[in-house]
Amino acid sequence: MSEIDPARAAALGWPKSKYAWVERERRWLCRTVPTARVVRVETFRDLYVTGTQLRLRHAVPADGGAPMLRLGRKADVDPAVRLLTSIYLSQEEYRLLSALPGKVLEKTRHYLGKVDGADVSVDVFEGPLAGLVMAEAEFPDAGSMARWPMPDFAVREVTEDVRYTGGRLVVDGLPDGWDDEGEG
Repeated sequence: MSEIDPARAAALGWPKSKYAWVERERRWLCRTVPTARVVRVETFRDLYVTGTQLRLRHAVPADGGAPMLRLGRKADVDPAVRLLTSIYLSQEEYRLLSALPGKVLEKTRHYLGKVDGADVSVDVFEGPLAGLVMAEAEFPDAGSMARWPMPDFAVREVTEDVRYTGGRLVVDGLPDGWDDEGEG
């Protein structure tokens, strides 16, 4: 778990760093999805379990493949870096856990693949978050994350604005002024 102080990881609930990985991610608001660049699409139904850092994910490939069922746990080290763990689930395990109390976030993710070393995707949100289109890029290290430019299809970077994380969006809804630049 390079770049993360073990004491900080333990304080966030990861006493053994070998069971977690580090996600480095930047986020941008967009007007549309750059459809010509899309290589794969999935729909997500995420249950953010009340009072926890847990997210239950049901992901279905648009091509009709088998759903991916996963329980994840996240904790933010800072707005762009978080610790993650995941467990893949059977249908029965997913059914049992889906009865937990929480809030649901639904979106369609459009994967753009690798772009200059980063994994890039664009999410189109549904339900109470309809109209929100947000790109994200995941990076292998802090240096490449810092150097990466804003995508040409993005409008405004929101990485440092924690209101644009899934956990906050599902609880608080769309931030005031989110569509001031015509994103919505």
